[in-house]
Amino acid sequence: MNPAVDFYFSNNHKWLEELAHLRAVVLATGLTEELKWGVPCYTLQGRNVCIIHAFKEYCAVLFLKGALLKDPQGLLIQQTENTQAQRQLRFASPREVKEREAVVAAYVRKAIDIEKTGQKVAFKPSEDYGVPAEFQQKLDEMPALQTAFSALTPGRQRAYLLHFAAAKQAQTRAARVEKCTPGILAGKGLNE
Repeated sequence: MNPAVDFYFSNNHKWLEELAHLRAVVLATGLTEELKWGVPCYTLQGRNVCIIHAFKEYCAVLFLKGALLKDPQGLLIQQTENTQAQRQLRFASPREVKEREAVVAAYVRKAIDIEKTGQKVAFKPSEDYGVPAEFQQKLDEMPALQTAFSALTPGRQRAYLLHFAAAKQAQTRAARVEKCTPGILAGKGLNE
């Protein structure tokens, strides 16, 4: 147990029992507990394997390469349609956590094996995402923006494209493009 992570478990009153139980199950697999993104992250030789996190309606173990896990029981959940790699095992009660303890441990061991073999998730290329017209217009007007955007990692490009496309109105999309342009020019990701 990493004392730097204790606050997450003790401050989460709604899911206190469930999170403590999940923590014990994950730690029993030999992973190292760290604090990343404000949540407990479990690593193998510095590589992220899974995280434990809580939401209003459930708590979960999220596997960072969950798309590579075999899921014959159909328990893994893809958080959103745009999530490519991560998958969650969700729990809504202490009973569920206790009933699925062996399942959680088995999925964690499978995720560890994936890390040991170095498997990678095949991400959808950024080019496969539509470029909103408002952003394309800005790219056409500013060659420096096109160069900067092309230099971003594929994940950062996807984040911007999804952010722009999520707005329903053209005016909102244009405002988002304007707001994000300095960050793109600076080589930063959407939330950096």
